[in-house]
Amino acid sequence: MSSGAEPSRGAGGGWTRRRFVGALAGAAAITAVPAPAAPRADPAGATPLPKAPPADPSPSATPSTSSSPSPRSGPRPLFLGTYTSGDGAGKGIGLATYDAATGAITGGGVVTGVDNPSFLAVHPDGRTLYAVDEQTAGAVTAVRLPGTQVLGSRSTGGAGPCHLSVHPGGRWLLSANYASGSVAVHPIDASGALGERTDLVTHSSPAPGPGQQGPHAHQFITGPDDGHLLAVDLGTDTVYTYRLDETRGALTEVSRARTKPGAGPRHLTFHPGGRYSYLANEVDNTVTVCGYDPATGRLTVGEPQSTGTGSGTSYPAQLLVTSNGSYAFLANRGHNSLTRYAIEADGARLRLLDTVPVGGDFPRHIAFSPDGRLLFAANQRSGTVTVFQVDDGSGELRRVGAPFASPVAVCALPL
Repeated sequence: MSSGAEPSRGAGGGWTRRRFVGALAGAAAITAVPAPAAPRADPAGATPLPKAPPADPSPSATPSTSSSPSPRSGPRPLFLGTYTSGDGAGKGIGLATYDAATGAITGGGVVTGVDNPSFLAVHPDGRTLYAVDEQTAGAVTAVRLPGTQVLGSRSTGGAGPCHLSVHPGGRWLLSANYASGSVAVHPIDASGALGERTDLVTHSSPAPGPGQQGPHAHQFITGPDDGHLLAVDLGTDTVYTYRLDETRGALTEVSRARTKPGAGPRHLTFHPGGRYSYLANEVDNTVTVCGYDPATGRLTVGEPQSTGTGSGTSYPAQLLVTSNGSYAFLANRGHNSLTRYAIEADGARLRLLDTVPVGGDFPRHIAFSPDGRLLFAANQRSGTVTVFQVDDGSGELRRVGAPFASPVAVCALPL
């Protein structure tokens, strides 16, 4: 990889992406256009959490807020991804609850038996949690909710899986293998357990971008039309669009969108209107507005624009968009901040507003609560989760409470 990018990811062997080495060094509007694996017993120390309502969508598939008039009462489940190897490592998937009104987090134990569960997603029915096993022999694991019973794991066929999402129909799990540059599909049975992999596609072309050693698939999601899947590859500077055969679980590539060489695209988020998306570019420290054609799944990449974090790279990680389509937030790991953008022209334009200190070190992942009133930031280096209240009208962020301690916090999934 480029010396400016976050180093190689995962655990085991001689490569590890989380051990970051090296120095981290005014507003403008820019227009752009299967049999399940055998279940395991509930882990010791895991406290059953409040059951999530079935209607909650998977935040990892389409991060956004909703226009719920008031927060749900009582404690809500919060799941925390981490690494289970290395200094200060966690023990598994962290269990917690949060107060939907105040954002206060309370710890609740851990689900053990999952190696390096660095990214999490929930089934649309709210009854199964899925985690990547980010290691050389990559896997994905299913966990029954609310009792936290580990249902089993399946190989992803690649190394260092770093992202997964559930297809909206609830029958397929999509995952991205960072180290081997491939994307995988697994069937989900009626119990929520995973079957054997039905497809694996490696991004063998185009050639890797400047400074990259090969493809690095970083995200695999379903487009807003539900008919196309999009895979973001940092190594090849490309977003691949696929169609999924929902009978066989097979992928067919239909188009590719190239960023500028060396951009290092990492994370894609759609505007709720469905015609525009926003791409966070890790290596060249930019964001890009992209046009999207739901009929063909084709993405059109616009001109890169500033993250508002100054010179060098702040290693932008992830973008969130409010459900009313008015604001976007970008996590900047090196700058330890959240960039706020106003979204204009029905989604076609981002206008930089400012950056807000995140209150932690190296914000790897951000997520909205289902009602959109809270934003959670998982800060990898400080091992904390910070919580912000989100003003739906102004897009202002107000940090609430003290940071919650969680070992090597790399993902926060509030339900």
